[in-house]
Amino acid sequence: MSKKTTSIPVHSLPDGYQENLVVRQVTPDNLNGLNETEHSHRHNYHIFSLVRKGTFHIEIDFEQYQIKAPAVLYIHPSQVHRIIKIEKADVFLLGMNSENLNPDYLRTLEQVIVPERSLSLKSAIYTILDQAIILCAALFERKADKLYASVLRDYCNAFVGLIISQYLEKTEITDSLPRYHIITREFKLLLERDFILIKQPSDYAGALNISTSYLNECVRNVTGCPVSYHIHQRIILEAKRLLYYSDKSVKEIAADLGYDDYPYFCRIFARITGTTALAFRNKIAH
Repeated sequence: MSKKTTSIPVHSLPDGYQENLVVRQVTPDNLNGLNETEHSHRHNYHIFSLVRKGTFHIEIDFEQYQIKAPAVLYIHPSQVHRIIKIEKADVFLLGMNSENLNPDYLRTLEQVIVPERSLSLKSAIYTILDQAIILCAALFERKADKLYASVLRDYCNAFVGLIISQYLEKTEITDSLPRYHIITREFKLLLERDFILIKQPSDYAGALNISTSYLNECVRNVTGCPVSYHIHQRIILEAKRLLYYSDKSVKEIAADLGYDDYPYFCRIFARITGTTALAFRNKIAH
């Protein structure tokens, strides 16, 4: 009998959220409409939660957590999770894709912060975070405002920065982590530094003095995806940034990212994103 294979669903932001950013207030009354309780899944964006009242029950990578207010919780796109219930609770959820995150914040999230644990908040910082997310939620609804996307992104990044600062205060960077996590973190550090120069999993494995198969095993164990996936995602993220923020041609961007074979870069971009680089640029330029 062949071994049964299954895939973990990946939830994306609804089509209506053109800025790839969403702010939602979740209570027991509207939880069922979120499609977050039916099964375990991943998101293709980062989630930052502020638990304001009550108790928030969530399952992350098959471990159940009971989070009591006031607290914050960060969920990385690689993490499998499911909301179990919100017990007389009031929770704000902010979802942002990598393109919208401040690059320094994104690097910190990828390299330093080990997710899965919530942080209890002291009264002073909770008050600031609560005011910040309420403002973000209000701005999110003002879609007709001039500079809507830029203003919303800036204020949401400020909220994210405050949460990251809390994690940094309480995160101990130590070699006591499981070896899989240590190797995955070292790989991500190398990837962030060398993704333009190094494209092959075997080269990253060589830099870490381990076999390619063991590197893949470690990275897949921690993130659910192989090394090649992370390499391509990092390259495509940089390509999207250049397409959005610069006037360089696609051929110039390909060269900047280390691809002398321009058609090959175009094929990779289309395979990963489901659209061509020019179509992506035209979509975000309107």
